[in-house]
Amino acid sequence: MSSNATKFESLLEAVPDALVGMDQKGVIRFVNRQTELLFGYDRDDLIGQPIDTLVPETLWQIYAEHKEDYFADPRTRSSGLDVELSGRHQDGTEFPINISLSHIDTGDVLLVITAAGDVAQHRQVVRNVGLTMAVVESADDAIIGSTISGTITSWNPAAERMFGYSSQEIVGQSTDLLIPQDRLNEAGAVVARVRAGQAVAHMETTRVRKDGTVFPVSLTLSPIRDGHGAVVGASVIYRDMTEKEHAARYARSLIEAALDPMVTISPQGRITDVNEATTKITGIARERLIGSDYAQYVTEPDKALVFFEQVFEKGSLADYPLTVRHVDGTLTDIVCNASIYRDIGGEVLGSSPPVMT
Repeated sequence: MSSNATKFESLLEAVPDALVGMDQKGVIRFVNRQTELLFGYDRDDLIGQPIDTLVPETLWQIYAEHKEDYFADPRTRSSGLDVELSGRHQDGTEFPINISLSHIDTGDVLLVITAAGDVAQHRQVVRNVGLTMAVVESADDAIIGSTISGTITSWNPAAERMFGYSSQEIVGQSTDLLIPQDRLNEAGAVVARVRAGQAVAHMETTRVRKDGTVFPVSLTLSPIRDGHGAVVGASVIYRDMTEKEHAARYARSLIEAALDPMVTISPQGRITDVNEATTKITGIARERLIGSDYAQYVTEPDKALVFFEQVFEKGSLADYPLTVRHVDGTLTDIVCNASIYRDIGGEVLGSSPPVMT
């Protein structure tokens, strides 16, 4: 066998579809490895057999009706992806297949055979890709793709609005352009996690716009894998947290301006946050209060525990009397009103009692 023939045969074996060559009488002249796998035959059992061995007479009828067209015009002809024919496995079972036919220089006809299920799966993948691209293009969040080395490969309209760079300007550039200098080490640690195949969800950090403005973001980063599962890139979704941060600062200013002590407490009775009025009524700095047991600051700790149990049991409780002890010994009678608060998943995080003097 010549080297060219050997190369040709190797090429046929590498094709992922079943390839069958038949002559003008419908006799099988060659098959590749995928044909053996798809139909369950050894190639020696197929060479010299009629094509009806693999495909019932429907295919031969189509070919007989149009063979003059096939040989008059060497362009590829197809039974059409919209037509499902039946293939016959060696064990006698039949299954849907799609076939395209084309003329080859030897005068024979080449059949490219694909299991219909594979074609349907391919079509679904194409539809899913189209839908995904539509979602990406219309998303309010910036969605950015990059290589594993950090070269930007995709950039949706929301990213252009958020960062100020057009797609033409930024694709091919380094993601470092979007990261403040003091955050580069943090970004390196995140990339290391992605290289290891790990996702990063809802990480709060900062990024920088084209005009140099640094702004808060929440990012979710996922590895992109090739067909073999190797990580080849990353997809990042950025959400601008500027408005949320402004709202949080405004809410905090209202809490700090309140004359009444306000405390948030975990289900375990530990203080998670306080306002300035609480530090004044206890005489203890915020840093020392956070993480400590709230009950130790009242004259009747057991009564405080009962209060919290009822809040978490009922969801809220009003006008509950307690007495707070200042570090200098001063006692202050207070009336507590409390309700529980939850995360976005509905999980109870704690209680937030405005403590009213």
